[in-house]
Amino acid sequence: MDIGILGALDVRENGVPIIPTAPKPRHVLAVLALHADRAVTVGTLTEELWGRQPPRSARPTLQTYIMHLRDLIASALAETGDGAGARTAKQVLRTVPGGYLLDSGEGISDVREFERIADSGYRTREAGDQREAARLLRAALDLWRGPALADISAGEYLHARIRGLEESRLCALDQRIEADLRLGRHRELIPELTVLAARHPTHESLCGQLMLALHRSGRRSDALDAYQRLRTTLVRDQGLEPSAALGRIRQSVLTAPADETPAPGPGAADPLARIG
Repeated sequence: MDIGILGALDVRENGVPIIPTAPKPRHVLAVLALHADRAVTVGTLTEELWGRQPPRSARPTLQTYIMHLRDLIASALAETGDGAGARTAKQVLRTVPGGYLLDSGEGISDVREFERIADSGYRTREAGDQREAARLLRAALDLWRGPALADISAGEYLHARIRGLEESRLCALDQRIEADLRLGRHRELIPELTVLAARHPTHESLCGQLMLALHRSGRRSDALDAYQRLRTTLVRDQGLEPSAALGRIRQSVLTAPADETPAPGPGAADPLARIG
């Protein structure tokens, strides 16, 4: 079973889609797919579907949704015609003590692939190979087809997990940009960082990276403007000043000679490269 979470929900058994058209069964499948090969309790599923005060009919209704999903899985298995040794629908979507488990078999989950490739990118960057780290982290980010579970109206439980995935995406993006900055790709990064900073107007790491890219491209005033935009937003919306780390980047831009726009190569020291 191949599972796509990083975008619209996409679950396929031997290449055959098994996505229900009805919102509630699709919602159940999304939770099970996100936790593929791990048990999900009945309590978690009912709370995700109906909140903290589910109706009395919640459990039998959930069982109906599970039966519907198994029917779709059975149809997919029949369509592929793998013979006597093939799994059954109840083996793919198993009942376990206290809940259910979606058995992915030997299939691929884009979440797991993202985590695996991104972790490799982090380790490679720590080892000093910025070029390979940038390549790996770009490959991990390319697995995203849009916001996680974009077509699911998430409840409280699933919303928290989606936020966690988005934070992981931002972390990988941050590290990929850091690797690209170390490689001297400052001018190339300015358009991307400008869009990202506008999309995340209080994200200090992105602002610092944009300031660095602008400064190293000879655009000191634009780098200082980026700082001022973030400061204005932070003070207005949260009553906070930028961190001391971002302030140090601003000070470094201010005190650098006007004609000095060094572009450090891989592994070179760069006082503007990190926040925190």
